[in-house]
Amino acid sequence: MPRPVRVRFAPSPTGLLHIGSAHTGLFNWLFARKEKGRFLLRIEDTDTARSRPEWVDAIFEVLEWMGMDWDEEVVYQSRRFDQHVSRAESLVEAGKAYRCYYLPEELEAKRQEALAEGRSWRNDRRYADITTAEAAALEAEGRKPVIRLKIPEGKTVFRDRILGEIAVENETIDDFVIVRSNGTPLYHLAVVADDVDMNVSHVIRGIDHVTNTTKHIHLFQALGAELPEFAHLPSILGEDKKKLSKRHGAVSVSEYRDAGYLPDAVVNFLSLLGWQTGDDQEFFTRAELMQRFSLDQVHKRDTVFDLRKFEWLNGQHIMTRSNEELWSLAQPFLEQAGLTGDGQADGLAVDHAYALAVVGLLRERCRTLADFAVQGRFFFTDDFEYNPKAVRKHWAKEPEAVSERVGWLRGEFAALEAFDADAVEGVVRDLSERHGLKAAQFIHPCRVALTGEMAGPSLFHLIAVLGQEACVDRLAKALDRLPDVVEQLAVGEG
Repeated sequence: MPRPVRVRFAPSPTGLLHIGSAHTGLFNWLFARKEKGRFLLRIEDTDTARSRPEWVDAIFEVLEWMGMDWDEEVVYQSRRFDQHVSRAESLVEAGKAYRCYYLPEELEAKRQEALAEGRSWRNDRRYADITTAEAAALEAEGRKPVIRLKIPEGKTVFRDRILGEIAVENETIDDFVIVRSNGTPLYHLAVVADDVDMNVSHVIRGIDHVTNTTKHIHLFQALGAELPEFAHLPSILGEDKKKLSKRHGAVSVSEYRDAGYLPDAVVNFLSLLGWQTGDDQEFFTRAELMQRFSLDQVHKRDTVFDLRKFEWLNGQHIMTRSNEELWSLAQPFLEQAGLTGDGQADGLAVDHAYALAVVGLLRERCRTLADFAVQGRFFFTDDFEYNPKAVRKHWAKEPEAVSERVGWLRGEFAALEAFDADAVEGVVRDLSERHGLKAAQFIHPCRVALTGEMAGPSLFHLIAVLGQEACVDRLAKALDRLPDVVEQLAVGEG
């Protein structure tokens, strides 16, 4: 019978959850969900100097935000020290590990001697078979032993689910320490002991752990435990093909959350980093990913974090949300910008119908939730500057003529009884025909006057949403400011 699928995600609470760690966790979660298995969460908080409770809470918060639910009670590695040390003691009693009394300076001297002679050095097991009396004498001298695992002769061979067969000569593996001289277990022992006790069937982790795997295999075997299947995921690189780090921008999941990325987009994008879908599909719902994901389609090549694709995918996921949902999601960013809520700027009142209309106009143009506050600022306040590029292109070339056209628009808009997109377009088309001008000669200067920008949503629909009073007032304000704005631009460029 095949072994029931049980995988674990084991982050360390020493900072915000890194994109690379979230990627590992996601592949474990997708594999467990696809195989109807169990996804376990273990907090590896053995680094007491750097681990903090608030980082543990941050891990939970991000995983819950991403929708990566775990199936059993969380395991805290720091609470299992006694079990880890007990495992090590049993290995000593079985002759599979030993107490080593070498002082650090003695080991360094032996390594340097071997290096000078051009040979590698492995622990010579001088203390592996000493008597109880000899051990007591050494401890009386003040020596505190570490516990080392005995590495057998031969070769370690295992088949990685992604990388294929890997073989390592055991002579290249030193008898590594599993318990420090102060009695605390090391990473290798803690990880394997926990994996054994949690009955982990598959260890899915980053490729940087490959060198640890041979050591862990020896620990599994020494403990008489069934080996899990191993799968090592490709590294995530920045666009310069170097390991992803802060020089490439944000590297924690929470930073992308706070920048306005949706959890479904984060899950979708991270799933594509190393997974070959077998077709050209890039947009996936969570349900599709749980159905289609396969470890056998994960490639071994390093994968590049493409921020432009991430932004595009986030925009696609934004488009799947209703205007109601998007308004709720975008509100924190609008409040942060001082456009709504307690910090709302003077001017436009934000009623619900107006908010949904604004979201409906902006949704196709926004790649992140934060974009709603940037691209939609003029919907919530008339306190904005005119973009110099827009002024240069659509006002400064013929300011007197532009003033005249803006004045015509203001008068016609003020006289409209029905103020909707069709009526507004009718005014623009009628004025252009009446004065022998192109519609664009009204449209572009009008957009600058109403929004301060040279691009944005459909102008006629934008005007209809802003409303008659706001549009007439802004056109009047633009008429007053246009000469000074054009003059200041000329002075600045002079």
